[in-house]
Amino acid sequence: MANQDYVSKPRPKKKPTKKTVSKKATQKTTVAMSMSLKNKAITLLTLIAVVGFGYFLWAIKDQQPVAEVTKPVVKSQPKKAVVLPEMPKEKWSYQKDLAQKEVEQGQYEVIDKGPWKMQCASFKSNAQAQALKAKIAFLGIESKVQKAQGKNGTWYKVILGPYKRKRSAERDRHKLKRNKVNYCQIWLWR
Repeated sequence: MANQDYVSKPRPKKKPTKKTVSKKATQKTTVAMSMSLKNKAITLLTLIAVVGFGYFLWAIKDQQPVAEVTKPVVKSQPKKAVVLPEMPKEKWSYQKDLAQKEVEQGQYEVIDKGPWKMQCASFKSNAQAQALKAKIAFLGIESKVQKAQGKNGTWYKVILGPYKRKRSAERDRHKLKRNKVNYCQIWLWR
């Protein structure tokens, strides 16, 4: 038996019967007629509205605005001059006090808390601390690796500073943060 190709072979078409043709044909014609009647009605109403608005504008173009009814001018006697009462005395005297007031200037001394340092990390190995120090050096900031003995053994801290003002340390911390060196802490130098 030979193989048959069902995929590429087209399906046979059914011949329409008289009943299905007549129903479909009548449905299409009624839909087409109803759509055309709706479109005709909308177009007619729009046209009537435009023509009516145009006639309204044409009708009012020559009309003059209604003038206000003017009252007849009656000569009257001259009015007496209005006499104002005397100005009341001011209850408050702050305006005079402000003119005579002097501002006291105090001598204040800004106390600088001391030099600041910034610690960016602490590592168990010196190699990791030196790698971070090199990364910070590429950003143009000088740092140091400081060896510290703790309860858990030897730690290598990456420290920046000393800074005279905390604002300078903050500026460097933001620069480091923008370059993905996070978790830097600013402390007083002790």
